[in-house]
Amino acid sequence: MAAVGMSAVLPRRPRRSAPFRVSYVFGVWLNWPLVSFLWLVAWTALAIDQTGIDSQWLWIGLGLAVAASAALAILRQLAQGTGPALERALDEGLGADWRDGVGAEFAARLRRRPSLVRILWAPVSARHRGVERMANIRYGPARRANLLDVYRDRSDRSGRPVLIHLHPLLGSKRLGARYLLHRLAGNGWICVGANYRRASDEELSGPLIDVKKVIAWVREHGPELGADPTAIFVAGSSLGGHLASRAAFTPGDAALQPGFESVDTSVAGAITLYGYYGDVARGLPATSPLAYATSEAPACFVAHGDRDSLVLVEDARGFVEHLRAASSRPVVYAELPGAQHGFDLFRSRRFDTVVDAIEAFAAHIRSGTSRSRSASR
Repeated sequence: MAAVGMSAVLPRRPRRSAPFRVSYVFGVWLNWPLVSFLWLVAWTALAIDQTGIDSQWLWIGLGLAVAASAALAILRQLAQGTGPALERALDEGLGADWRDGVGAEFAARLRRRPSLVRILWAPVSARHRGVERMANIRYGPARRANLLDVYRDRSDRSGRPVLIHLHPLLGSKRLGARYLLHRLAGNGWICVGANYRRASDEELSGPLIDVKKVIAWVREHGPELGADPTAIFVAGSSLGGHLASRAAFTPGDAALQPGFESVDTSVAGAITLYGYYGDVARGLPATSPLAYATSEAPACFVAHGDRDSLVLVEDARGFVEHLRAASSRPVVYAELPGAQHGFDLFRSRRFDTVVDAIEAFAAHIRSGTSRSRSASR
C-alpha cells in the first residue's frame, strides 16, 4: 500500500498511453483515499492482534503504513480540488452565464462539503431509490453483445433527457458508471447502458455500428418512455469515450449505419470520462475521433484524471485542443486533480461532483442559451 500510495503521489510519465499497466490494478483504489485509509487501519489493527507489538515485522509494517497514510492524505487533499476544477472548466467552456437559472443550483452543489458518513457510504451506494431497470433489451442481432439496459424513475413525466453510456473495453453494461446511471435516472433522465461487440480485423467498425444502433433504438423507442428526442447525450468511459465521441462526430454516416442509413443518429452532446482518443488500429483508415471532429461536432464534456496511468492526460489535452480548434460548439474540459483511470467505477465525493457538472453541462445545452464558440469570439 505504501509503494502504491507513493507512486500515485509522485509524478509518473509513461511514454505513451497503454490498455494495461500493473500500476493501474493497485492505483485505481486510490481514487477513494479515505476508504483506502480505513482499510489500511483495519489491516494494521489485525496485524497487531495477530503478532503483538514485539514483532520486528510489525514495526516495519507500521512504518510502511505511516508512509502510505501520508500518501493517502496528499491524495485526499488533491481530491478537494475537484469542485473548483469543474467550476473553472464550466466557466471556460460555457461562459460565466451557465450559472443563470438552473445553473445556480449546480454551482452550489459543486461547492458543498459532504458529511463523513456520506463519504464512507458512497462506494457501496450506487443505486437510487425509485429507479427501475429494464434489463437485457435486444437492439441488434449479436446474441450477447447487442443488449442494453434502461434506467428510469417510475413517474409518467415526458420530455426526459437521455444518456447513453458505453463501458470501457473490459467492462460491461452493469459495471462502470452505475452510479451515474442511477443518479441521473433518479433525477428524471432516461439512462441506457449498452454492451457492444469487440472490434476484430474483419469488423473493425463493429463497435461503432453498434453505438449507432443504440442511438437508433432510442430514436424509435424513446417516445414510449417519455424521452425528449432533441436531448440525447452519448457518454463513455475509456474506450467507451472513444466510441461515444466518434459516434457523436459522425451523425448519419451511411457506412456506419448499414441497413438503417436514413435514421437520424445525431446527438445533443458527447460526454467522455478518462477517454482514449487515439487510433485503435495502425495502418488502416483513421479510427481516431480526432479525424472526424468538424465545425458541426456537438457540444462536448471531457473529464480526465491528472494521475491517469493508462491514458495519459497529455492525450486528453491534445484531443480538447484539436476539438476546440475545429468545433463551433462548447467544449468543457475538466482535469481532475489526483484522479486515476476508472474514477467512475464506484460512487465517491469526486464522482458525485463530476455528475453534478455533467448535469449542469446538459442543462445549459438543453436550455438553448449555449451560443456557438465562433459567434462568441
